[in-house]
Amino acid sequence: MIALRAHVQRLCRNNGIQLNTDAGQHFLIDERVLGDIVRLAGIRSEDHVLEIGAGCGILTRALLKHARRVTAIEWDRRWIPVLEAETGARDLPAGTLTIVNANALKVEPPPAPYVVVANIPYHITAPLLRHLFLDAPHPPRRATLLVQREVADKLVIAPPATFLGVLVGLVGKAARLRIVPPSAFLPPPAVDSAVLQIDAHEPPLASRETIAETLRLASAAFAGRRKMLRRTIGAFHGGMERLAAAAIEPTRRPETLSIDEWIALGRA
Repeated sequence: MIALRAHVQRLCRNNGIQLNTDAGQHFLIDERVLGDIVRLAGIRSEDHVLEIGAGCGILTRALLKHARRVTAIEWDRRWIPVLEAETGARDLPAGTLTIVNANALKVEPPPAPYVVVANIPYHITAPLLRHLFLDAPHPPRRATLLVQREVADKLVIAPPATFLGVLVGLVGKAARLRIVPPSAFLPPPAVDSAVLQIDAHEPPLASRETIAETLRLASAAFAGRRKMLRRTIGAFHGGMERLAAAAIEPTRRPETLSIDEWIALGRA
């Protein structure tokens, strides 16, 4: 860890870059955690990996050793020349590495099949998951993400206790694979992180239309999560009838519904 810490500090110093923690820039500097992420991601030799938040290329270099192709997205243009130098981008075979300087939420993911590996800013966890698994033409086969531990803990609860938990449950199976302490990052964040993995449901549990409708209902229900469903979904035109058709008691609260019940409600 000392070697990686010193390396990142030297890159910052030599390039006159100060890490922007307000934008979630906390670079991974623990080699053991780095190795665990690559191993847990289960990357196959034929895989196309979409890396989000490539930074100075520490994780990118490790991914290139296992994947056929890596597309590395980094929004901060200050790091692009560093990323190119650290990965030896110009000397790699054509098509091996594509570096994209853009906001990941505005980049269309590659054609399927592909996997995602990312150390992402905590504040974009929800919009990024929606972008990858719902808005993109093709969702990833798997996403292995470094996220805030509290977020990961909530996303593996069954039945889902939050709107984001419903979203994740609709598109895949989530598992918290390991805890990552603040000391594994430079600079260290204020809270623990976790490696969260989401394996996409294959085949999907429902159509895109059903999932969109289910999320519309879940959004309304969790906006008033202390309220019974009769006060939220039941207030919609035909809402009570939908609850009855899905065999869901209107006195229940949203955090008690299973994913199958949410889908039944979306189809009702």
